[in-house]
Amino acid sequence: MTAQRMAAVDAQFYWMSAKIPGDQFLLYAFDGEPADYEAAVEQVCRRANACPELTTRVRERGWLAYPQWVPATVTPERVIRHDLDDQTWAGCLAAVVALADNPLDARRAPWRLHFFTPVRGIPGVTGSGSVAVMQVAHALADGARASAMAAWLFGRPAPVPAVRRLRSGFLPWRAAQAARAHRKLQRDTRAGLLNPGPGTRPLLPTNARPGPVRSVRTLVRRRGELRGPTVTVGVLSAVSTALADLLGDVADTLGAEVPMAKPGVAYANNHFGNIAVGLYPKLGPDARAERIAAELANGRRRFAHPATRYADRAFAGVPAPLLRWGIAQFDADTRPTQVSGNTVVSSVHRGAADLGFGGARVVLTAGYPALSPVMGLTHGVHGVGDTIAISVHAAESAVPDIDAYVRLLDAAL
Repeated sequence: MTAQRMAAVDAQFYWMSAKIPGDQFLLYAFDGEPADYEAAVEQVCRRANACPELTTRVRERGWLAYPQWVPATVTPERVIRHDLDDQTWAGCLAAVVALADNPLDARRAPWRLHFFTPVRGIPGVTGSGSVAVMQVAHALADGARASAMAAWLFGRPAPVPAVRRLRSGFLPWRAAQAARAHRKLQRDTRAGLLNPGPGTRPLLPTNARPGPVRSVRTLVRRRGELRGPTVTVGVLSAVSTALADLLGDVADTLGAEVPMAKPGVAYANNHFGNIAVGLYPKLGPDARAERIAAELANGRRRFAHPATRYADRAFAGVPAPLLRWGIAQFDADTRPTQVSGNTVVSSVHRGAADLGFGGARVVLTAGYPALSPVMGLTHGVHGVGDTIAISVHAAESAVPDIDAYVRLLDAAL
């Protein structure tokens, strides 16, 4: 590949990571140990080096310019093997949490692969298995794109989709187009063609600033065991029940942020937005699922409105110094009085169970969305084949007893 200018939205993630670490951690569990670990690592590196989207790193170009993606060869040092003191599934998850203490430097490597073996007690595995965790800088990929990258590394033949690069353009003209499209969005909303978004809501204990003690847990279900019209709606409804039981009456205003892929052509590595939905803990299960599904559908329709596309094009034209200045003004210590969600539920289906590592086949995949200064509890919902992993990432400052919460969520599911 040749050097390519980083898209504005990806640069925003890259520069913001200095204030709020945002690496993604994609977990894949396999039903055995590699027969030849070194050969398995070599195979991963060969596949990585055959993929332009994986053979890249960041090159800075000073304050006045956006960074570039430049070619970089993948070597076996990109794959790190960890020896677990506690070789249980729980011990492995504790080690996964600790990986966040060593964030990526995208100028050297915007992704790396961690490997844990043997691991005993993996759900669905008799005997010992293996766990691989792909750590990805958010500037390189959103959740769906990172999943495609991991799938390529683990043997899926489908290539990682290429991103079409959008020229920076003339910002005043693009801003004028975005303003016109936004006024049309407002008119369409007033006319009832679109519903307004649910708005903001009060902070809850789950919005507490994350402290140093953080934990992850994962529940596993078959697709047919989950109620609801979709997996995402079913899990959101269960999260509503579990959080209402945990928090009590203060949960009446409960809502969640749901990352969702945007429609249309992707002009950046990150091609998604957050849809805010109410969780309606006081409604019965059927009525609640109906309301949640309707708000997700409305969010998708709003994403499909031309206003979203023109707003993204205007943002892509922001000069690098202006975007850098704006990010520099961000104060992570400032506490808002209202938020768009009290938790995050990130849902990605990672395709068929056709992945492998060193002769072992995949049995489940999971993910643990990052915490932020006003988000101390997040959820991941990830499927491979017919297996769905529902994961919880919590700071003790927000959820003092994560196991008690997971028991509530287990019962609600």
